[in-house]
Amino acid sequence: MDLTINGTSHSVDLPDDMPLLWALRDGLNFSSVKYGCGIAQCGACTVHIDGQAVRSCQVALADVWGEITTIEGLGTPDALHAIQAAWIDHQVAQCGYCQSGQILQAADLLARNPAPTDDDIDAAMSGNLCRCGTYPRIRAAIHSAASAMREA
Repeated sequence: MDLTINGTSHSVDLPDDMPLLWALRDGLNFSSVKYGCGIAQCGACTVHIDGQAVRSCQVALADVWGEITTIEGLGTPDALHAIQAAWIDHQVAQCGYCQSGQILQAADLLARNPAPTDDDIDAAMSGNLCRCGTYPRIRAAIHSAASAMREA
């Protein structure tokens, strides 16, 4: 099976029913995709498939319908994505475990809604848990990234 991940084609010889999470982590060494719960309740395993945020623990390898983007593919080699830059500016990360999933979920939100309200952010991010409780900084970073993206 061939997968396109962050713009690069990868061939994998793995079971069709293997969750994408394990194909990425164990089969292709994308360790930024985290295992949190295995039941799509924490958001740590969030990746994009064709630009849509999905929980990779719940997508079978055979069901992947398009290009996969992990945190490594969100920005460019020369520039961070606006949400990544805002994450740094607002010092969102503490332990960092949930951050790739949080950032990819936030990027999906901003792609669909360039001017989210606090309620929009809370609703979109409600499936991404942060043990460190940096939710106010997450919300502030999303607002900052939205503003930067509108100005660009």
